[in-house]
Amino acid sequence: MTLPPLSLYIHIPWCVQKCPYCDFNSHSQKGQKIPEKEYVQHLLSDLRNDAPLTSGRPIHSIFIGGGTPSLLSGEAMHTLLDGVRAITPLAPNAEITLEANPGTVETGRFSEYVAAGVNRISIGVQSMQQDKLAALGRIHSSDEAKNAAKQAHEVGLRSFNLDLMHGLPGQSVNDALSDLKQAIALNPPHLSWYQLTIEPNTQFYSKPPTLPEDDTLWDIQEQGQALLREAGYMQYEISGYAKLGHQCQHNLNYWRFGDYIGIGCGAHGKITQSDGTIMRTEKVKHPRGYMDLTKPYLYRDWPVTEDERPFEFMMNRLRLVEPCPVHDFVSYTGLPLQRIEAQLGTAQEQGLISNDKTHIRVTERGHRYLNELLELFV
Repeated sequence: MTLPPLSLYIHIPWCVQKCPYCDFNSHSQKGQKIPEKEYVQHLLSDLRNDAPLTSGRPIHSIFIGGGTPSLLSGEAMHTLLDGVRAITPLAPNAEITLEANPGTVETGRFSEYVAAGVNRISIGVQSMQQDKLAALGRIHSSDEAKNAAKQAHEVGLRSFNLDLMHGLPGQSVNDALSDLKQAIALNPPHLSWYQLTIEPNTQFYSKPPTLPEDDTLWDIQEQGQALLREAGYMQYEISGYAKLGHQCQHNLNYWRFGDYIGIGCGAHGKITQSDGTIMRTEKVKHPRGYMDLTKPYLYRDWPVTEDERPFEFMMNRLRLVEPCPVHDFVSYTGLPLQRIEAQLGTAQEQGLISNDKTHIRVTERGHRYLNELLELFV
């Protein structure tokens, strides 16, 4: 069994306000100041606790998500990333991504984040139309979104991403394509373009908005993908589109069943140990509990059993457009290929994959019916 590449996820739990579609572990500021200095020190203590689990492997990518990480000051980001470097080795040219809102305050800090070591920023645009932004509970304007992209081009980043949603309440095909055309015109190296889904424990779940019909959603998807191809964006994952050389390395490691440490409120991790055990971890969710010095950061941990590994591997790996080398399954799960040969045969008979015995490739039909494909491995 091979130890896979290792990444680091850092969770910043605060937002100015909670969006009605968001099911991430985020907490509204409610006008209060974020205890950033205290929280950063807890993040570093959390990382020190987890570092012995990684067998000394270098970190290949860091993703700072939330919440709204761009609410942290440049000084706090310096302290955080300097501390990470002091605790665990970083691979040369490690990708370091920070999620940011397009608001004027956050955008004004972009150059400070770059000075701290951030080399990729993911900007949560979601829409370019004010009525859609209001429906999504977003507090920025389309002009601020465009300015954020302009700043991202100018501050010396290696790459940046724009997050854009479609299938929004009351959205027509023309509305969705207009959003996409405006985002493409900003020339981001990477676009995340994904459909709004209604998740449990959200405001939209308790008061569902009227979403576009399935036929409209399919038209948006087909025409939008054609626009992206024409603009030079390669689809490499279900909702990931990138110019050549600008795929998100952190997300690729997730989908390839790589390892990652998760630090911060509610952060999840997956770590393969030298004896072949695969452990998942979850940290305490609420900031008060997480920063309580009398309690551990770890909420729970549990092993991924051999019976669970085929589904977990495929649930991640089959999101990608690239073919999957069959030896990756053996290397990263520690299981023989025979464990999934029957399922692969069924998937191939149903036209969901092609399999030349060295690589598994999801077909166009397989991506369209991905849930049905994954059910074969449960």
